[in-house]
Amino acid sequence: MNELIQAFSLVLTPGSELSQIVLLTLRMSVFSTVISTAIGVPLGVCIGLYRFPGKRLVMRILNTLMGLPPVLAGLIVFFILSRSGPLGTLKLLYSLTAMVIAQVVLITPIVCGLSATAISGVAPLVHETAHGMGLSRHHELLCLLYECRSQLFSILFVAFGRSIGEVGAVMLVGGNVQYKTRVMTTAIMLETNMGHFEYAVALGIVLLVVSFVVNSVALTLQERTGTTKVQGAWSTSRGGKLGGKA
Repeated sequence: MNELIQAFSLVLTPGSELSQIVLLTLRMSVFSTVISTAIGVPLGVCIGLYRFPGKRLVMRILNTLMGLPPVLAGLIVFFILSRSGPLGTLKLLYSLTAMVIAQVVLITPIVCGLSATAISGVAPLVHETAHGMGLSRHHELLCLLYECRSQLFSILFVAFGRSIGEVGAVMLVGGNVQYKTRVMTTAIMLETNMGHFEYAVALGIVLLVVSFVVNSVALTLQERTGTTKVQGAWSTSRGGKLGGKA
């Protein structure tokens, strides 16, 4: 209990190592989530919406990459960014940028695969309704994104959760350097290896609380924008009308 109180006290102390670790963890997670979403969602929408030769093969590859071992993702990025790798001249290894790249490699297939599945499940109904209403292809796409907004928000949370809890890939390319690349998960591993089990558990609880706070804020924003009403809109669309303003 004392370790937990001490851990929370250090988190709330500006300039302490633990507060710096929490801020770095949030920066890394937010950057990797935003980049993965910016890449994965458009690709997922295209894969889920259109029919093309080899689509089943693409989905199988995506499903395989969704289970990509974090250590393997970190190893790939490590070789690319190492001194003898194709991007070795950029000297990005053991930096926040390298950790974000590793997480983007790991998370983007998840975002893309889940987006494709969500879009492909709703697309036929939206296409049928939009065709009946005489909407243009552009408006049909907007309606489709509106109908899937709740699923897309959920995918965003899944990506953030995967990012903030990642350790294998981050450890490989970040190196757990104090005041530079040490994040919550690698700090927990370090304390465990040093035999400070109580403090490691306290750090884990702090990580869980930070994740809960961030997700609560995101869910509140989601509710304020009305995105949780997707079930109602979905029911409306089943009745022959597209929900939303599109």
